[in-house]
Amino acid sequence: MTAGDKLNEFAGKAKEGLGKATGNSELQAEGKTDQAQAKTEGAINDAKDKAEGIKNSLKK
Repeated sequence: MTAGDKLNEFAGKAKEGLGKATGNSELQAEGKTDQAQAKTEGAINDAKDKAEGIKNSLKK
């Protein structure tokens, strides 16, 4: 997970918390969506990094 992914996940948590505190269910849902998207992008980036590592090890 990149720093950007972690930042987006944190922003989603903040948005969810603000939505919960203000009773704004739409903002809360948006925060949860942002968190899920950040986690998904992080998993994709991790998979790409692992694939690149495997590719590099096969070149040797």
